Amino acid sequence: MTRHLSLIGAPSSAGAYAPGQEKAPAAFRRHGLSAALAAAGRNVRDRGDVPGFRWRLDPARPMAMNLDEVRQVAAAVADEVADALADDQPVLVLGGDCTIELGTVAGALRHEPSTALVYIDLDSDLNPPQQSDGALDWTGVAHLLGLGGTARELTGLGPRQPMLAPTDILFFGVDNVTLPEQATIDRLQIPVVRLAEVKADPSIAAQRAMRWAGRHRQLLIHLDVDVLSFTEFPIAENSRRRDGLALDELQAVLTSLIAAPNWRVLTLTEVNPDHAPVEAEAFTRFNGLLASALAVPATAGPSAPAFV
Repeated sequence: MTRHLSLIGAPSSAGAYAPGQEKAPAAFRRHGLSAALAAAGRNVRDRGDVPGFRWRLDPARPMAMNLDEVRQVAAAVADEVADALADDQPVLVLGGDCTIELGTVAGALRHEPSTALVYIDLDSDLNPPQQSDGALDWTGVAHLLGLGGTARELTGLGPRQPMLAPTDILFFGVDNVTLPEQATIDRLQIPVVRLAEVKADPSIAAQRAMRWAGRHRQLLIHLDVDVLSFTEFPIAENSRRRDGLALDELQAVLTSLIAAPNWRVLTLTEVNPDHAPVEAEAFTRFNGLLASALAVPATAGPSAPAFV
């Protein structure tokens, strides 16, 4: 495992339901993410932030609000991810709403066509805009798969269309799926590891995902923090009171997946600093989780003990 790690900020809530997520990259940095990663053995190259966007109403496109801004942010993320991977550096992308994953995938595909995406999220985001409610972050996977009714401005971000096939994506921790989304999952035979399976044994569930991803040369991980139980650790944009993962369960999952030899990018989305009761405490704990999951093994050189 390389000690190097590129850090990219995507301070955008363009695809969200309201402002807030654009503040997350600065909050992670403000509360010591780079220092935590360095203590865990990583040589961090902070590539800074792409030009961001604060959510606003878009009456001209009520079913696909801020479409142009979503595309611009994702395109900028794609360029940065592609450059980092060309330098043989794995990447941590700090979002930002879920639509930045479109940029991560588009950039990663320039580096390696054989790409798997483990999509950690309570939602499956399989809604074309006309089946959604105007927020594009509920449509990300639909655009990755190029489903009918998706926007060409987003499906065309990558070097191929669709960017991913149904065999290239695995839903992990999903628990909030609409009937039309479930019909799409069934029709396309997209693999799923449901939330109850993850909670039963996070490590075994992660091993299942790793075995699936092993058929691809490059593994990307999408993490929507609403997979965490909001009442236990309130940091996600979505404050619904659904059951989710505990911090230690998520850490076990990430540690296993990032240890996969083909892992290249972790994209972190849907963090809203305004929802943390005490910002410094919440981000210090979450930075510790990330540092622990991304820690360089002892065989790769000296590193500090894992954060807890």
